[in-house]
Amino acid sequence: MPVTAKLSRHFYERFGERAANELVDWMNAVDASYQANLRELNELNFARFDAKLEQRLAEFRGEIGGQIQSLRTEMTKEIHALRADVIKWMFLFWTGTTLAGLLLR
Repeated sequence: MPVTAKLSRHFYERFGERAANELVDWMNAVDASYQANLRELNELNFARFDAKLEQRLAEFRGEIGGQIQSLRTEMTKEIHALRADVIKWMFLFWTGTTLAGLLLR
């Protein structure tokens, strides 16, 4: 949104309408040029920021994926060990119960 520069009435009286209008047009052109340069610089900086963010997110996803896989492997081992313990204790319980039942009969 361009901002139109205005000069005082004294300036117009002193230098004339033509010179004052040319100065105002030049100031508006410079302002538009600076705005365009600033917009371009902001877009370039945002593109660099976005690229770095995407790279860091990809690295983070890789790290998290590796940690989740490691946790899955560890939990699977623990579950298998627990399952083996439960089966062992079930076998001992039912064997003891069966023997006690046979002996007390």
